[in-house]
Formats: sequence, structure tokens, C-alpha cells
Amino acid sequence: MLCVVRGAPVPPKSKVDLYAAIRRDVRAGMSNRAVQRKYGVGFRTVKAAMESVWPEPRKQLPPRKTRLDAFKPVIDQMLRADLDAPRKQRHTVKRIFDRLLDEHGAAEVTYPMVRAYVAARRPQIRIEAGRGPLNAFIPQTHLPGAEAEVDFGDVTIRLAGEQVKVFLFAMRLSYSGKAVHRPVDRTIGVSCVLAW
Repeated sequence: MLCVVRGAPVPPKSKVDLYAAIRRDVRAGMSNRAVQRKYGVGFRTVKAAMESVWPEPRKQLPPRKTRLDAFKPVIDQMLRADLDAPRKQRHTVKRIFDRLLDEHGAAEVTYPMVRAYVAARRPQIRIEAGRGPLNAFIPQTHLPGAEAEVDFGDVTIRLAGEQVKVFLFAMRLSYSGKAVHRPVDRTIGVSCVLAW
């Protein structure tokens, strides 16, 4: 944690901003030790910032052992049996918890532990059995100026008091959604300026 003294620069809010600030100061000629003091970081952080623009993602810790681990296969078996049971006969979390206490002697297991596990595991079991829809979201990302939709078509317009058939060039940029519509006279090959 950095302590900010009155008059001292405000530390960057994210690690990406910190890395950018460190690179900027080193390129400006600041020494490695001065950068360490300025941002309250160590030598390894300065070195990592100079080697890569993006900080390495945090390492995922292995899941901790819980008192519920021994009973997870039993709960999974109950949830799998519920896939074929009528709706009114399916296990509620309370019923699963009661069965663990009565039939399996799970005195050290608490209701919130079972509730959290069932809430996470029930949809997974439905998907594993092929009964649940996969909730997938595919974001559309368009780079500026990289993609556009273009179309041509015939349009009849009134030009100088006469009805004229012209081509209409229509283009929509995927990134911004801005559109360009340009009518072109077939016979002359000139672009007409229209006020829409």
C-alpha cells in the first residue's frame, strides 16, 4: 500500500497504469532505484514493467479442502437422480442437507456450504447430461475502420423536377455505426447531392 504525502504524485490506480507510468519515467531518464522509491515497488516490478506492457495475470490458487469434499459425490448423485424425477419430487437444498445429516452422518457440514455447492453444481450437471443450454455470449468486436457493410440498389428520386432512377451506394461502418448514402446517376455517372 502506498502512502500519499501532500504534494507527492498520486499513484496509478491499476497495475496497467502503474506499468505505463514506470515505463514513461524510465524512458525519461529516471534511475531504476528512483522509480522504485517513487512508486513504492521493488526491482522485480520495475523489471517486469520494462519487459511487458501487460502485467502477468494473478495465479489461481488451488481450491481449498472443505468439510464438504467427502460428500460431494453423494450430492452429485442426488442431483443426477433429480434429472429424471418429476418436478415435485426433486431434491431441494434443505432435503439434500437433511439426507446428508441423517443417512451419511455429515454433522460437520453446514447448510450454507451445501446451498452454495448445489447452486453452483446443479446447472453444471444439467449441462453435462446434455439437458441444459450452454449460456454463451460472443461479443462482437470491430476495430475502427476495419469493417463496413456496403450495398447498392436502384432508387427513384426527383431531381430538378423530374423523376430519375439512380444507383444508391450505402455504407455502414461496423465500429461506429455511422452510415454514408450516396446516390449516383447512371447515365451521367455523377454523384447527386441530396438533402435527406
